[in-house]
Amino acid sequence: MKKIIMTGGGTAGHVTPNIALMPALKEAGFDISYVGSYNGMEKDLIEAQGIPYTGISSGKLRRYFDIKNFSDPFRVLKGYFQAKRIMKKEKPSIVFSKGGFVSVPVVLAAKKCHIPAIIHESDITPGLANKIAIRGASKVCCNFPETLKYLPEGKAVLTGSPIRRQLFSGDADRALNFCGFPDHDKPVLLIIGGSSGSKVINDAVRAIVPTLLDSFYIIHLCGKGNLDESMTNLKGYVQFEYISEELPDLFALTDLAISRAGANAICELLALHKPNILIPLSAAASRGDQILNAKSFRKQGFSYVLEEENLTEDSLKEAIAEVYENRDSYRKSMADSGQMDSIGTIVNLIREIAI
Repeated sequence: MKKIIMTGGGTAGHVTPNIALMPALKEAGFDISYVGSYNGMEKDLIEAQGIPYTGISSGKLRRYFDIKNFSDPFRVLKGYFQAKRIMKKEKPSIVFSKGGFVSVPVVLAAKKCHIPAIIHESDITPGLANKIAIRGASKVCCNFPETLKYLPEGKAVLTGSPIRRQLFSGDADRALNFCGFPDHDKPVLLIIGGSSGSKVINDAVRAIVPTLLDSFYIIHLCGKGNLDESMTNLKGYVQFEYISEELPDLFALTDLAISRAGANAICELLALHKPNILIPLSAAASRGDQILNAKSFRKQGFSYVLEEENLTEDSLKEAIAEVYENRDSYRKSMADSGQMDSIGTIVNLIREIAI
């Protein structure tokens, strides 16, 4: 049995595609272990899968000034030597990285130990961690055709994003019971603010909830620490900090979604053919990757895009009304998109390259 070390962390988007790949990797005969940060959110997510987990030192590499810029490079260097020891002990056939700063020392250690590594870039343009890790990678998988021009020729492979199989097996009736809705007699609006939530989206949605409840049931995934206790007794509105096991059921019940434009989240909406409104993280608060992701989906007819700078109570209500009215058109565009078998493509690539 061949061994594979998987890595990636910092956000759920750097972990869930790895989890999506795990069943197919097991079926292909790989023994899986995981390397992440000591206490990152990836630790709990991976251990919940029953996968052996090893934590290493990690630090963030920033483009801006921060006092931690003086100490984090030493944490990264420590993580590199820890990763080298893991490689020599485990002797994996291959490393697969989903990105995040913890993955950089793992991929570079694999190169030093002559172990092939494949990395996956979710966004249209590579983030800083993957830009560094690319030099240690044999292949670089990506979601968008636009990404190919940013990657080294000969390394880039268009694969799409691995989607968890269980997302396709949700039960709308279970979701009704879980949310306490009496029946699916009104369409269901799902708000997804990302794993840590979005104050901007949370505030905009909550400001119009009383109006929306005339037409929709509302499921609000608001992020840790972002529950609004004053709204807990509103009939037809439920809020959760974070959802894991019940997410497939909630998707099955959903008629319209409002989401940030992280690549993994929007690829899941595409795969499930859910009409959606994307509110990308602003350029002022990010490197602009979500804006590019959202523009690509808008161009292909998959999404309505509402820039954060233009987000108001009125613009959000107008967007919801427009997308719901034209929901069949959005569904058709997504159904006609010719999505790839991302999991099969990536697993075959892993099998080809593994030593």
